[in-house]
Amino acid sequence: MGYLSKRMKKAREAIDRARRYPLSEALGLAVDAAPAKFDETVELAVVLGVDPRQADQNVRGTCQLPHGTGKTVRVVVFAKGDKMKEAEDAGADFVGGDDLAQKIQGEGWLDFDKAIATPDMMAVVGKLGKVLGPRGLMPNPKVGTVTMDVSKAVSELKAGKVEYRVDKAGVIHVPIGKRSFGPEKLLDNAQIVIDSLMRAKPQAAKGTYMKSIAVSTTMGPGIRVEPAAGKAAA
Repeated sequence: MGYLSKRMKKAREAIDRARRYPLSEALGLAVDAAPAKFDETVELAVVLGVDPRQADQNVRGTCQLPHGTGKTVRVVVFAKGDKMKEAEDAGADFVGGDDLAQKIQGEGWLDFDKAIATPDMMAVVGKLGKVLGPRGLMPNPKVGTVTMDVSKAVSELKAGKVEYRVDKAGVIHVPIGKRSFGPEKLLDNAQIVIDSLMRAKPQAAKGTYMKSIAVSTTMGPGIRVEPAAGKAAA
């Protein structure tokens, strides 16, 4: 068994592991019990009643968090012509075309968090699939990162647009802000994510869709949330 620090022991003692808390109370506990000295990220984890192996049961989407994520998002844009200036004016951190692709492929450069591409650049970006894909950085039209409206795409990512995708175990993990946000802002963000997940429910999904919900901070214990949080969003 791994060693538990005094802070972690104290955090765990404050939580009833057998209980499922109302979402607002769970977030309050997460904030109060966060054991680290730094401003921890708060994450929402949702177990969905879907079979990710089936194409018609994959859950993927985006939502705009009203209070952002609390993280500075570094955005790279693959574009050419006037769209390069549009991306720069919108606040993109890196803008380029073939030169940018070569830097990633040849030098292994990956100092960014999100990537956007105009449709006419996908022939170039597509060659980076083996590098960007496994890291979740590949631009995709389904989540709005392959678009001619690069200004809007950059602005949304900078303002707190988050992407979610169900993993092989049927779980969604989404950051909903920082501990310093406080319970009220975290609740606003969490409810937006839950609402979005409910709208993304596949028609092929049978039985209970939101099987369980939990919140946690980077270093803190998981706190289970009562099922009513998901039902209220339906």
